[in-house]
Amino acid sequence: MNMVNLTIDGIQVQVPQGKTILQAAQSIGIDIPTLCYDPRLRPDGACRMCVVEVEKARTLVCSCSTPAAEGMVVYTESPRVVEARKEILRLLWANHPYNCLTCEKAGNCKLQDYSYRYDITDEDIRAFEGARRRIPVDETNEFYTYDPSKCVLCGKCVRVCSQLSVVDAIGRSGRGFATHITPPFEQALDKSLCVSCGNCVSNCPTGALTAKKDVKYREWEVKKVPTTCTYCGVGCQLDLVVKDNKVVGVEPVDGLANDGLLCVKGKFGYRFINHPDRLKKPLIKKDGQFEEVAWDEALAYVAGRLKEIKEKHGADAVAGLSSARCTNEENYLFQKLMRAVVGTNNVDHCARL
Repeated sequence: MNMVNLTIDGIQVQVPQGKTILQAAQSIGIDIPTLCYDPRLRPDGACRMCVVEVEKARTLVCSCSTPAAEGMVVYTESPRVVEARKEILRLLWANHPYNCLTCEKAGNCKLQDYSYRYDITDEDIRAFEGARRRIPVDETNEFYTYDPSKCVLCGKCVRVCSQLSVVDAIGRSGRGFATHITPPFEQALDKSLCVSCGNCVSNCPTGALTAKKDVKYREWEVKKVPTTCTYCGVGCQLDLVVKDNKVVGVEPVDGLANDGLLCVKGKFGYRFINHPDRLKKPLIKKDGQFEEVAWDEALAYVAGRLKEIKEKHGADAVAGLSSARCTNEENYLFQKLMRAVVGTNNVDHCARL
């Protein structure tokens, strides 16, 4: 593999040929701000927040789409770069409402973080006051809300929907200042091709796309518990968002099975966890009534009944039905239990959730 050598902020770095300046900087721990960048997507260079200064280059260049070259000397926080990023932020605020205090994304918003990082002042924000776009909020989708006034037109949601979810439910409409993200023909989201996978919501850097919540929470009020989605055997990795010991949301994790993506069930189908009718302990019917019992008692009862039925009626009198909510490994162990221990091939698997 051919390697290239370059210098970033005075640090020598060597990366494989074809890697971008941004990737080279990330490899040595230098944080270049980005809004539209995603390692799973083809570089787009839409937001321009990742601009850097390269010696002998006529203009600032987008680090996310510019390949690293031999002998290149790069500055990621030069006065010229910092001023360019501040001007980009000022222009973004020209189209953005000033409601960070009540925004659902507060504490987890890149626009908010970068405005703090580059000392954007109230004077900067109000420089273009009155010029903001006025587009109605779309709440027609059952699972999430789209507020175009908070969109920074990074286009990340469009590319995620097209390149990763492969749905193409949304795109850019209009030109210049009137540009906005929308389904084709300005349809409402509930009338579009959207499958409600929520991958656009998970990747939006601002509060333009937010999940509808049963319980309000701030980013600093919750903890995240990693787990595996139970809706099918793919094994998608996710974080359960937990507040006061109650699951209040789900965020995808970049696992081998799902590459940071989820389907509508994995992203939004978590409410069954808190349902009052959900069984949390084993039940055994005693005197015509179900009673909660300990797991040891329940397992001993099941083993005893299986043995009794097998001895009296034969192994084929027993059948097993497994669930698609189990992992592939758990389903494998279940069918092995039925075949090797019970001695029957009467086993099926419900993969039709």
